[in-house]
Amino acid sequence: MYFTETGLSAAEVSSLFAIWSVAGFLLEIPSSVWADRFSRRRLLVLAPLVTSAGFALWTFVPSYWAFAAGFVLWGAGSAMQSGTLQALVYEELGRAGDYARLIGRSEALASVAAVAASLLAAPVLAAGGYLAVGLASVAIGLLGALTGRLLPESHPPAAERAEATYLSVLRTGLSEVRRAPAVGRMLVILAAVTGLTSIDEYLPLLAAAGGAPTPVIPLLVGLVIAGIAAGGWLAGYGARLLPLVLAAGALALGGGAALSGTSGGGAALSGTGAPGGGAASSGAVGLGGSGAGLWAGFAAIAVAFAAFYWAVAVLDARLQDMIGDEARATVTSMAGLGSEVAALGVFAFYGFGSGWAAPWVLVALVAVPYLVMAVASRR
Repeated sequence: MYFTETGLSAAEVSSLFAIWSVAGFLLEIPSSVWADRFSRRRLLVLAPLVTSAGFALWTFVPSYWAFAAGFVLWGAGSAMQSGTLQALVYEELGRAGDYARLIGRSEALASVAAVAASLLAAPVLAAGGYLAVGLASVAIGLLGALTGRLLPESHPPAAERAEATYLSVLRTGLSEVRRAPAVGRMLVILAAVTGLTSIDEYLPLLAAAGGAPTPVIPLLVGLVIAGIAAGGWLAGYGARLLPLVLAAGALALGGGAALSGTSGGGAALSGTGAPGGGAASSGAVGLGGSGAGLWAGFAAIAVAFAAFYWAVAVLDARLQDMIGDEARATVTSMAGLGSEVAALGVFAFYGFGSGWAAPWVLVALVAVPYLVMAVASRR
């Protein structure tokens, strides 16, 4: 909304998102190599400052090129954190069980914080407009940098830093993947399980197609976010059950999507049906009739996402346990890069399939690769 109200066209807004994505892709691995060669803590302090600089450009110099530069800085800040935090935490703990619990719970708290920020954005916007929202975004980044300073310092001994070069660290990371097939397999599974969760971007469309009135859609999505938080909070427990949990999550996703999509009647069964037609237009989604089916379906989807986010923490811990510290952030970022590729695949799949199938069908089909990953994780 801010971009369009500043005068940007839909094409220009789309180009900004493309710039954001490309920046993150290009900087993902280089920033992690830097983290392995120098100081991970320093990078985690710098990352939110870089992002804040981007938000400051948006706030004080609202124009296309300022927005583009801001997205580059945001992509850089995200890339600087990806892999770096995981490497620092694992190095400090040194125990996979503790790592999974800590990372999982941090992700759970991040999910809750994101919801809280979204809820606070509305009154802040109403009270102070986009300037207030921009200033708050910059302030949050500064607070993040101060928080990063509380982390322990982490860098190789001086002799190792003198010998290490960018290419040598990168070669070390690549050799770890080539030398141990199990590491490569774990990278693929972790990237796929993480990237496939991007289907959550389309859950509001699933709710609408199932007949949910607009005010109810955030509540249904909030139920799934609660599942994500629960899954992260439980990470580190029952890690041996990974294949079963992934399979159960896949079945819950497929079943929940079908139940949610078909609860709204004929409109939900058609790829072109709108939530305002057929049974979906009968009124509010309550506790009975099609409303019960929609809520039950989203409850199942919440269980699925709890399983997926639990699995992400478990898989991440297993990967950390397999690799050495010399290029830990670099290898971890390879999984992050792979998850971005998987997410783009999900977006392309949904974009292409939306002209041929209903939302519930497309969401349910994502359960198939999750089942494949469940089988692969048994090996």
